[in-house]
Amino acid sequence: MINLFIMKWNTIFKKKTDNTKLKKSKTREWVDAILFAVVASTIIRGLLFSAYAIPSGSMEGTQLTGDYLFVSKFSYGPRMPFTPLSIPFTEPVVMGNIKTYWDGLQLPYFRLPGTSEVKKGDIVVFNKPSEADNNTPVDMRTTLVKRCQAVGGDLLTIVNAQVYINGKAANNAPKAQTSYTVITDGKDINPQLFTDLNITVLQQSAANTYEMIIPTENLSIFKSYSNIKSVTPAIQAAGQYDPEIFPHNKNFKWNLDNFGPLVLPKKGMTIKLNDSTLTLYRRAIEVYEHNKVETTGTDILLNGKKADSYTFKMNYYWMMGDNRHNSLDSRFWGYVPEDHIIGKAIITWLSIDSTKDMFHKIRWNRILKPIN
Repeated sequence: MINLFIMKWNTIFKKKTDNTKLKKSKTREWVDAILFAVVASTIIRGLLFSAYAIPSGSMEGTQLTGDYLFVSKFSYGPRMPFTPLSIPFTEPVVMGNIKTYWDGLQLPYFRLPGTSEVKKGDIVVFNKPSEADNNTPVDMRTTLVKRCQAVGGDLLTIVNAQVYINGKAANNAPKAQTSYTVITDGKDINPQLFTDLNITVLQQSAANTYEMIIPTENLSIFKSYSNIKSVTPAIQAAGQYDPEIFPHNKNFKWNLDNFGPLVLPKKGMTIKLNDSTLTLYRRAIEVYEHNKVETTGTDILLNGKKADSYTFKMNYYWMMGDNRHNSLDSRFWGYVPEDHIIGKAIITWLSIDSTKDMFHKIRWNRILKPIN
């Protein structure tokens, strides 16, 4: 009887104290690991770093086509998503026209504090402002990489291709590029020379006359060849109106190389509204800051009410490529609003030259190269 009691007591005690958990199945372990990886990478990509590729030559030779960049989002403060319902790690549009996001829910602009502000000279990744015309959500617009030339409140002028900020010449990128008019003695130029010196031929207007983009560091070498008679900067003359250049108005006879003066909008800055300021700032007021602008005779109506001034709600930036004559940038589509800013490019982690064979595609000298 005593033994039977002890056995029952041990059985009860064992049931109460046995906390052994069921072992997870291999499938469950994989699911948990994948879920953790997705959550962690989403947080890192959304709040800390993202990787972007250089798709074009607008930043040659600072950044090369095929460079892959790490972009710091906490430098300027992580921007919260405008469209939270999207498929992570995919392009906004796939297979031609299939959206990977739902724009039925869009959140207002909000940015967490960062370690710094956008500064002149920074290489910045941002969404393309001109795609606002397509009603594409801000964070689903094409990403671009350019150098910041001016910030809100700055007076920007370009004189004979030299950028001036507040009356002072801006520092040019060490490896900035522009185009030159090249005149030869009529003899053919060895095509290998273009490859060796990273020269791009834009056009040939005569048997001995070319327009070429030549890297600054290779300019003197190119000039030293005996069949090169002259090399002069190709600059559009002041007063020559280019309809493709912002603000796309013939009263402002601006072009790629001679532009402004133009004051960039700054948060809290108030301007008087008239025909001139409306031409320069209407897009910012109407498209980026979501106001309805109308003109009736000499009156300007802002959201249905007569207005003679406007105070900006955001800061704006002027972005340009270092390859000045091969860059679609702020000279074409104007200011970049602060809500379009994604982050600061800080390092080139990989670089691939698609023109080379499989054994020479990787540019090893650019791996983990800091960006400046």
